[in-house]
Amino acid sequence: MSYTEAQLLPISALEHFQFCPRQFALIHIERQWTDNVMTVQGSALHERTHEPGTEARGAVRLTRALRFRSLRLGLSGMADVVEWHRVEGDTVGVPLAGVGGRWRPYPVEYKRGKAHEERCYEVQLCAQALCLEEMLGLALPAGALYAGATHQRREVEFDEALRAETAAAAGRMHDLFAAGRTPPAEYGRKCRSCSLYELCLPKLCGGGHSVRAYLEQAFGGPPGAIL
Repeated sequence: MSYTEAQLLPISALEHFQFCPRQFALIHIERQWTDNVMTVQGSALHERTHEPGTEARGAVRLTRALRFRSLRLGLSGMADVVEWHRVEGDTVGVPLAGVGGRWRPYPVEYKRGKAHEERCYEVQLCAQALCLEEMLGLALPAGALYAGATHQRREVEFDEALRAETAAAAGRMHDLFAAGRTPPAEYGRKCRSCSLYELCLPKLCGGGHSVRAYLEQAFGGPPGAIL
């Protein structure tokens, strides 16, 4: 399947979808959003990386705010940073305008916090790599997640399992978006850090909570008792 330009969804939405399909629907279908401390800090970090520009660091060149898209996955977005590593010999690379030699891209996604083992971040990074592969016609073996709190980064290998998971997630996300429905809430530990908690109300709107149970809890008796 191939998507049109008009059908492309943001790569950042894929992280929302992997974290919680309901969060994705609230943001991208219902167009609701609120900030908390973590989202404000994350936005500030990305504002610094999304200033377009390039620079050279020895055998590595950096490009900020590089835009890309994949018609196969139906995704588009903008990279925080793409490093271009000079390659030698038979290693596959691409030429860069005004620069000699051949270069292989290495996407780097910036995240706030100390540790980023969350799979949704890896899926988002892999989606960036798949976009670059489609546009440039070469394979990218790995990229990195950069933790703003510790100024450290962790390499992510784009193995077959991650690639398959990323493609499947993009397909499910498009299906949910096309259906135009918001899934019921499922309260869990991750809900505590979600900026949409007050909009989502996962404890009240979860699939296992009925209106009758809510009224009994709120008013101390069955619905008929409040009349």
